[in-house]
Amino acid sequence: MAGYKQQGFGERLQSAASAKKEMLERFKARPAVDDPEAVARRAERQALSEARAARQAERREAEQAEAAREATAREAQAVADAARAEQDEAERAEREVALAAEQKAARDARYAARKARK
Repeated sequence: MAGYKQQGFGERLQSAASAKKEMLERFKARPAVDDPEAVARRAERQALSEARAARQAERREAEQAEAAREATAREAQAVADAARAEQDEAERAEREVALAAEQKAARDARYAARKARK
């Protein structure tokens, strides 16, 4: 079984220096801001962002148009319901008048029959 080997001061300094060196190499390996590839990637991301914004605007406009159509349909339905209710009320009043006339005619017939018997 291998035991834990404690690093000495020199080894620690050497590993810290090599870590700093690796970090510097990674930093230097990064492309510059004016690198053509970086510029192309930025332009592509910008184009994608603009396309996404355009799609969102179209979707928002479509939703607003749909909401307007639904509101118009609801208004038309309310008008139709009101007209139907008004027509039902008129028919009910007409039926009541007809029923009253029938009842009066029946009452008059009974009265006339009673008078004829006497």
